[in-house]
Amino acid sequence: MREIKGIKKIIIKVGSSSLCNQNGKIDREKILYLILQISKLIKDGYSIVLVSSGAIAAGMGSLKLPAKPQTIPEKQALAAIGQAQLMQIYEDIFQLFDLKCAQVLLNHGDFDDRKRLMNLSNTMHALMDYGVIPIVNENDALAVDEIKVGDNDTLAALLVPVVDADLLVLVSDIDGLYTSNPHKNSDAKLLKFIDHIDKDIESMAGDSSSGLGTGGMMTKIRAAKIVNDYGRHLVIVNGSKENSLLHIFDETEEGTWFNGHSGKNLNAKLHWIAYRTHSKGQLMIDQGAIRALLQRKSLLPSGILHVDGQFLMGQVIDIIDENHKMIAKGISNYSSDEIKLIMGHNSNDIESILHYKDYDVVVHANNMVIVGGENDGSDFIESVKECKDC
Repeated sequence: MREIKGIKKIIIKVGSSSLCNQNGKIDREKILYLILQISKLIKDGYSIVLVSSGAIAAGMGSLKLPAKPQTIPEKQALAAIGQAQLMQIYEDIFQLFDLKCAQVLLNHGDFDDRKRLMNLSNTMHALMDYGVIPIVNENDALAVDEIKVGDNDTLAALLVPVVDADLLVLVSDIDGLYTSNPHKNSDAKLLKFIDHIDKDIESMAGDSSSGLGTGGMMTKIRAAKIVNDYGRHLVIVNGSKENSLLHIFDETEEGTWFNGHSGKNLNAKLHWIAYRTHSKGQLMIDQGAIRALLQRKSLLPSGILHVDGQFLMGQVIDIIDENHKMIAKGISNYSSDEIKLIMGHNSNDIESILHYKDYDVVVHANNMVIVGGENDGSDFIESVKECKDC
């Protein structure tokens, strides 16, 4: 059952397919109808953040290009041209409803670095305090693979803790999550409520995707997991259906609702470790250390087998098993060079090896998130039980 009484702050992500016509060009009428619904939500007391795709499509329209280019420089050039065009359209239409908007362009580095993340959070909250609607997009004009979030479904999900949103709405060109691809299977059924995301739910995403956007249903499932693990809700709705945003909150119960009370309910720091930062290196650990971690214990140097990458104290690293399977992510108390010296040793030996000892553990349990498998690593627990060398 949907819990809508406590919802006040909403992020609305709208994809290219919901902003463009059949020729892939920006459709002002669609944007007008979107903003009309947003204005009604604001009058009802909701605070709104908008994550908008469409910059490249707007650039194509501005240059009258018949098809989307394939090279990265061409796409980045179109994004630079189109972002200005798109914001002008938004500003003109929002003014019709006496609403103000502001542009915020991001890449993954704004989430990865804690200081930049704090500045982002402060800016977003200041805009909302002014009654201004932030319009967020990835900075496609400069983004490369190393710093890209990748798709706006994920970008919107990562913003939920930043603005402390209660609900993320993904506006797409499909009614929600079906039991199979409705374009290929006429017997596919729409799922109105997802209590918990498991492998069966992920398998239902199939290969459904839009020809205009960068993400398909799988990116939406991943976004739902990110949001649910923070304890917040997500809903997928069809932007082409009349009043689809407004019908989320009435008896129609538009779209597919992903329950926010069924995830890991991570706090802000652990959610940042799990989803919003790039790991700077890897620690390979033995079966005994795996067993300890899954019992919510800290990582000791004695359980470390190998160090990969160069990282500093305080940076986030991956913790993997001997088969390179991910087990956890955490904040390292020591640099990679220091860990290479103390790995395999007891904590009591750290000071004699390094000539100082700041911590007894390499990664503290309070700064670690188990990420391997469902139910916080239950699949690893079974493998550890079967290990004769443990």
